[in-house]
Amino acid sequence: MTEWSDVWLVVPVYNEAQVIGDVIRNARQTFPNIVCVDDGSVDFSADRIHEAGAHLVRHPVNLGQGAAIQTGVSYARSQPGAKYFVTFDADGQHQVDDVVRMVKRLQAEDLDIVVGTRFLTGADTSHIPWIKRFVLKTVVLLSPRTRRLGLTDAHNGLRVFNRTVADTLNITINGMGHASEFVELVDHHHWKVAEESVTILYTEYSMAKGQSLINGVNIVFDSVLRTGPRR
Repeated sequence: MTEWSDVWLVVPVYNEAQVIGDVIRNARQTFPNIVCVDDGSVDFSADRIHEAGAHLVRHPVNLGQGAAIQTGVSYARSQPGAKYFVTFDADGQHQVDDVVRMVKRLQAEDLDIVVGTRFLTGADTSHIPWIKRFVLKTVVLLSPRTRRLGLTDAHNGLRVFNRTVADTLNITINGMGHASEFVELVDHHHWKVAEESVTILYTEYSMAKGQSLINGVNIVFDSVLRTGPRR
């Protein structure tokens, strides 16, 4: 486990007591350092996090995924020896093998951030819910910034980045719109970015939590609003 002692997984958590313990235990077989931000959960998420051995930071009220990620990154970058940072979902969609591959790429190449994508040429997307496929492709279509950076999946929550990014990161959008802001920050700070094909595991549990049409419309609307230059 010492091979990955300089890597910190940042996991935003909101009412994930059903699965978060297994997610942490699986990830800790490879990555010992995990900080979970309990974003005002009203279930037993905090207890499951503690039992699974992750670091726990708590928001007293629900602020949103963007706020939870910023809190987690702020915590992780204050830890001795932290060099690489991963945003990792709490619902079991992300795969540890993908993280290993992305970290190794960040270590080997002249990059600041590697982001996951479901849509590289030739990738099988038939398992992705149609609402999500529509929303994500629409976001890319409507965002000149995303296309200029060569990104095909701007709202993939699996990201691996270095200390340069972590020390500068300042997410101001508390909710799901933080993904568009993340792309904006990459562009504004001229961080060197690349994509890595990843596998997203869609389960009945994860699909029930995040596939609504209203959420999709909100993501598209926010992305359109944030296509201009950052001030």
